[in-house]
Amino acid sequence: MSADVLGRWVPDRPEDVAAVFAKADFPWWIAGGYAIELAVGRELRAHGDLDILVLRRDQAALQGLLADWDLYVADPPGQGRLRPWRPGEVLQPPLHDIWCRRTPEAPWSVQLMLDEAEGAKWVSRRTPEIRLPIDQLGRTSETGIPYLAPEVQLFYKAKATREKDETDFDAVMPLLDAAARAWLADAISVIAPDHPWLRRLPPVSRR
Repeated sequence: MSADVLGRWVPDRPEDVAAVFAKADFPWWIAGGYAIELAVGRELRAHGDLDILVLRRDQAALQGLLADWDLYVADPPGQGRLRPWRPGEVLQPPLHDIWCRRTPEAPWSVQLMLDEAEGAKWVSRRTPEIRLPIDQLGRTSETGIPYLAPEVQLFYKAKATREKDETDFDAVMPLLDAAARAWLADAISVIAPDHPWLRRLPPVSRR
């Protein structure tokens, strides 16, 4: 989506979001490039936005938490159009992308992503074959900020990799244990069986 058309972005920092979400009674995770930086413990590059992942089933609580914010949903997804997320509106798939700013005059500062869940398992919105126990979906930084597990974030980045995604992959790969690398290889093989990252990961086990 074009920032020129939809308004400028001045992304919050993870610590800013953590302060806002301190009262949340539902799980949430910093996602995107900031999740990779929280995993490696250092800054890697500039960021155009800040992503947060929340389970779709918690959207009512999420909307209540941000009741004073200006919230817009991308509808339809990926087509460069936003509309207000109406109070009490339940967003159904494929709607999953919410832009947030503190007031209508403020720049956009947070992008919310709604993902699926079945019971105690996270289910990728891209393909229900990819799933994880929710208690394995994230990590917590040294300062107490929850962030998406790097292998899950790399899975999402693998769909259409850009230079910044290669930077993130190179930075976090040394930190992934054998189980995380194996999960990532299996997950990428489902959405992109010829992806070049697979040459740097263990042989795929799901066949």
